[in-house]
This record gives sequence, structure tokens and C-alpha cells, in this order.
Amino acid sequence: MRAFSYDRPGSVEAALGGVAGQPGTTTEAAVKFVAGGTNLLDLMKADVMRPERLIDISRLGLDRIEELGGGALRLGALARNSDTAYDERVQARYPMLSKAILAGASAQLRNMATNGGNLLQRTRCYYFYDTGTPCNKREPGTGCGALTGVNRIHAILGASDRCIAVHPSDMCVALAALEAVVRVSGPKGERTIPFADFHRLPGDTPHIDSALAADELITAIDLPAEGFAKHSTYLKVRDRASYAFALVSVAAALEMDGRTIRTARLALGGVAHKPWRDPAAEAELAGKPASLETFREAARVLLRDAKGQSHNAFKIGLAERAIVRALAEAAGMEHP
Repeated sequence: MRAFSYDRPGSVEAALGGVAGQPGTTTEAAVKFVAGGTNLLDLMKADVMRPERLIDISRLGLDRIEELGGGALRLGALARNSDTAYDERVQARYPMLSKAILAGASAQLRNMATNGGNLLQRTRCYYFYDTGTPCNKREPGTGCGALTGVNRIHAILGASDRCIAVHPSDMCVALAALEAVVRVSGPKGERTIPFADFHRLPGDTPHIDSALAADELITAIDLPAEGFAKHSTYLKVRDRASYAFALVSVAAALEMDGRTIRTARLALGGVAHKPWRDPAAEAELAGKPASLETFREAARVLLRDAKGQSHNAFKIGLAERAIVRALAEAAGMEHP
């Protein structure tokens, strides 16, 4: 057991004061915010993360789900995943998001995990969790054990020679397709981050997961009015039906005019360091009839740069089939 101090501030301002001036990124800082703790505490027990101080933000009043007007919705960062998934407004307007949340973890974990924490959960790469192996995400400069090791669950898109880990969230894949906006507070005030810019690809700095600074706090996630309630779905392909992370997941959303696709949103999980979207693949769908051939061509465009590793090349074909099936389901067609 490593010793650490613990504080429970009563306001956002007090919480931010506790991390003011802290160096490093949000993932490597000595002072960490904690709410549900469903990921951070496991990482501390495994000696993967070693914060010297925990700031409990669970009582800051950021747990509400609120109307923004015009049909948009604001999800409090500290609202529990289960409360979000079962909220009647989320189920009615953003069924893809509700389905994605319920596809993740277990009911017990969803009852504790928060929306903000879901965005910041860290990879489940075996080598990241095993402190006896090299990992550039855990210890920059030590190497990537997965490159030449067991890499069945790893990335096929957006990887680098420094890291091939994938982001584990289901919720984030749906949020990427919805083009949500993340609201954060920090020493310079409030700012917003488009969801596409929140998570990072590994590049040369795989230890930096997101655009959030160490002295910033997620306060809310804003959902746009367009939730694609009529034509959307979330499909998760995994090794077993529960308690498993996605090998490939797909959030598919369509705006239809009869059987013609007007606009499309497509996001993949389990394949990259962040939820993966490709504007070219979405453009490939626009103006086209909803058909299996249309969907297959969009999948080919999206996966044109996919690269398999020694144990996960099967993911490319799996992703193509999953994309086609998810788009067909979103369009109201029978499964291919």
C-alpha cells in the first residue's frame, strides 16, 4: 500500500484549488480527482497509478441531467452511468447512447461509474496493467510490449510504433457519433472541447490520453438536439455476452429521406486509441440508397488504412461486417 492523502471539497472552486499549479497531464499528475473510482482505484491497487493525493469530487452537485432548450440535453459529469442510461429523455432522444452505456461493464459498476469518469477511463491493455512489462503509456520511453506480444485486443487504426492500445469506453463511441461537447473548468475559467478533439491518438506521447489538463475538471457533457432517435443503433462485438470489452463496436446514426440517406454518423470502438470517426466514410453514405452495397463501400472506405498486428488482423474483417450490420439495423433493414 502506498500512502496518499484524501480531501473532500465542497465546491468546484475548492476542488480546482486543490490541483492548482500541478505539473503534468491529467493521467500522470500527483493529485487526482476521484468520484466513482471504478477505474482509478483498480489502477492504484495494481500500482499502475500512484497519486499522492486524492480529491473526492463526488459531492460537488454535478450530477444533474438538465434541459438546454431546443431539445438539447446536458449530462452532469457526476451523474451515474446507470442514471444516464435510464433517464427517459436520454432513452427517447438518444437511444444509441442509452444502449451503448448499458452494453458496458456490469449493473453494479454502472451504478458507481460517472459520466466524466467514463471519458477518462484508461486502456485495458495487458501490458499497461502489468508493471513487470514495458509500456510507453505507463512509463514513457520503456517501449510497447504489445507490439511483439499478445495483441489480439489491440488497435487496427490510428496506432503508432509507440503504442497500439485501444480506448475501452462504450459510452464514448456513441458520444463521438452524436458530436457531443465536453465542458471543463480550470484556473482560466470554463471552456468547451468538441468530442472529436477530447481524446488523442498515441503518436509519440501515448501517456497523454486526452486534451484535459491536470488542473482542469470535467463538469458536463452537452448533447446536441439531433439525437438520431429514429435511425440509430449501437452494436458491440465481444468475446462473451457480458463483462467484456469490445473487440469492435459501432455507433451508427442516419438521417433518412424515405430510403435515401441524407446524412450519416459512424463511430467505431475497440479499434483505436480513441473513438474512431472518418468523414470520408460518412460522406460516402450521404445521398446514397440504404443498401448493403452502400454500407459495404462505406466500411471499405473507413477501414482503408487499417493495419492488423500479429494476433488481431481478424479485426479488420470483423469491423467491416459489424459496420454493415449496424448501418442496416439503423436503417431499419433486416440483418445481413
